[in-house]
Amino acid sequence: MSNPKDPQFMAEQLVSKLKRRQLTGSMAISLETVKVLRQIVSVGRWHSEEVLIQRIKQVGARLVAAQPKEIIIGNVVRRVLCLIREAQANLHKHQSTQDLQSLAMDGTANRPPQFSTQSSMSTLFGDEATEAGPMTAGTPSRNYPLETSSPPSLVHQIKSDIIQAIQDFIEEQEDMYRNIATQSMEHIHSNEVIMTCGRSKTVELFLKHAAKKRQFKVVVAESAPFYHGHEMALALANASIDTTVITDSAVFGMMARVNKVILGTSAVLANGGLITISGTQLIAEAARHHSIPVVVCAGLFKLSPVFPFDEDSLNTCVAPDAVLNFSHGDIVSKVDVISPFYDYVAPEYINLFITNQGGHPPSYLYRLLEENYDAEDTYLVKA
Repeated sequence: MSNPKDPQFMAEQLVSKLKRRQLTGSMAISLETVKVLRQIVSVGRWHSEEVLIQRIKQVGARLVAAQPKEIIIGNVVRRVLCLIREAQANLHKHQSTQDLQSLAMDGTANRPPQFSTQSSMSTLFGDEATEAGPMTAGTPSRNYPLETSSPPSLVHQIKSDIIQAIQDFIEEQEDMYRNIATQSMEHIHSNEVIMTCGRSKTVELFLKHAAKKRQFKVVVAESAPFYHGHEMALALANASIDTTVITDSAVFGMMARVNKVILGTSAVLANGGLITISGTQLIAEAARHHSIPVVVCAGLFKLSPVFPFDEDSLNTCVAPDAVLNFSHGDIVSKVDVISPFYDYVAPEYINLFITNQGGHPPSYLYRLLEENYDAEDTYLVKA
């Protein structure tokens, strides 16, 4: 019988869930992925950091292959790899510092005391004839062995550091909603009209937190043909927020009355572009035409080092029955209906990113990428 805590078994279970789409939502996928990688670090057998990195890359490549369109999986794998490299560098730096300090203390402690035989008068007149003579033969050597207790195994020490870093990463994700929501008072003011589309839990909690002390109105685009905007509007209305649902075709006409656009996203690419629900591009273009600021609420784990060289490869097409089903008769066999689930929004349409570490303009994303990822892990599988 398979051990449910075995890393290999957990990885296979996650691959199966991803292939069958039994696991949906960025947060759920991210937490499941990082827990599998944490189990590989804590339970798996490895004797060096290089072996661990290669094992994480192999498992990460399998998870990405199971659901290539879920960019979050690759983000989490690269983030864990960066944490491993940081723990390795910190430990080696700490050991190097300790070695230098030990050598310095060893050289100072084992040097015999030398007393000057010169008198103060001879020093005054520069008499060098009375300088101290050479050391005697009984002088102790400077190369004494250090009398310190043997340190724990390097692998054991770095393993505990990596596990703690991964646990901090998990807690950061779990607190992501709260950390973003607490910034709402700085961006939402009284009597504003805010537009959004679809349903994003991050945006929903962001607006609900602001509604505790602010009075404002929200306009929600229904996001046909999936109508996630209806669910969003219902959730906001239940929180006593003045909410209006509009059709997607009415976005441009309503934009002139809007003060701010707040959007959620599935992923943020390296150039600042968004992979988000279909219909968002229409809102972004209308906002740019009317000079309305566009704010995106997203956790840092959604930031990806991948550039959109081929935008279509990052999209997902779903069944078109919501647009045109078989009840329409003969027309079904005469047309091809493409129903994309995501939109790509270029970075020039975005004014501000609100993350769990504060607000950042799109031009600052390169710095966040350097802080959260290592350039060697951009490609999990080398070509």
